[in-house]
Amino acid sequence: MSVHFIYFLLIPIFFLFSKEGSRQSGKLLGEGKEKASIELSEPKGGWTVEQMVTIEGSVSDRSVDPILVNINGTRYLLRTFSGKFKRKFPLSSGKNTIVVQATNKGGTSKVERSVLAKAPPTPIMVILTSDTDGVYTDLHIYEPKANLAHPMVDSANEQEHVFWAQVASPSGGKFYLNSQGDDFDQPGYGPYLYTHKAPPIGIYRIDSNYWPSGDKAHTVGTLNVTLNGGKPNELNRMIKAPLAKPGETVTMAWIRIDKGGKAYLYAPGLDPVPKDYSIWPEWVIKYKAKEKNGTDSYEI
Repeated sequence: MSVHFIYFLLIPIFFLFSKEGSRQSGKLLGEGKEKASIELSEPKGGWTVEQMVTIEGSVSDRSVDPILVNINGTRYLLRTFSGKFKRKFPLSSGKNTIVVQATNKGGTSKVERSVLAKAPPTPIMVILTSDTDGVYTDLHIYEPKANLAHPMVDSANEQEHVFWAQVASPSGGKFYLNSQGDDFDQPGYGPYLYTHKAPPIGIYRIDSNYWPSGDKAHTVGTLNVTLNGGKPNELNRMIKAPLAKPGETVTMAWIRIDKGGKAYLYAPGLDPVPKDYSIWPEWVIKYKAKEKNGTDSYEI
């Protein structure tokens, strides 16, 4: 039995005895009547060769939970603990504008930093966040195995599964757990992050698997995808999907990587269904996730 499933069974019991039974969905308003001040110890600005940046500091109003972090327009919710916060977030190659914002009844305060990332271009970066605390919106990546004879056909079955329990693939795909100060996966706003610096040719499936706690009826998952990041042909896409049923799996995006790094993205339910199979094969267009209620796994 998985950790996720144990969490799903036990958390409703907690809420039977909790005075805080209402659903929290990205509530940003603190109780303080005086505008909160933010002390940001990291980052200090300047430049880095790292792909991740640590955002660390404190907010004077301890009731502000979460705070808002905005990096180049990508929005994250970050938990606070007794007014303190610390979390690593992904950067894009080049200039990154980081804004940390706290809101209470007295108003909104913010601190801004600029970081120049001299990291190499990233062919694939996938970030999944949610608007609700205390839930799992697990990110699952199905990437094609390397050196397939017929990548666009064989990708249907010759896959590597990268997720919270398998955080690296043989070809170099990397999954970053949603953690704040410890090594294991935590429920909450995210982000879940997947990157690949040398992605194999073929088709990738991006899924979200939803595990709510006792009082959380639904959430909205937000997927930010960057393909060929830091290159002239960079492609960015934001995809939102409602998640409501325990154990529900939603395929949020398909990614196709061709020779020479040419990339395509298809968001089922949002993009028009392709009328032919010139880019997306039939097995992609007609795919539907098969749920397995009662476990945290599901069939391909």
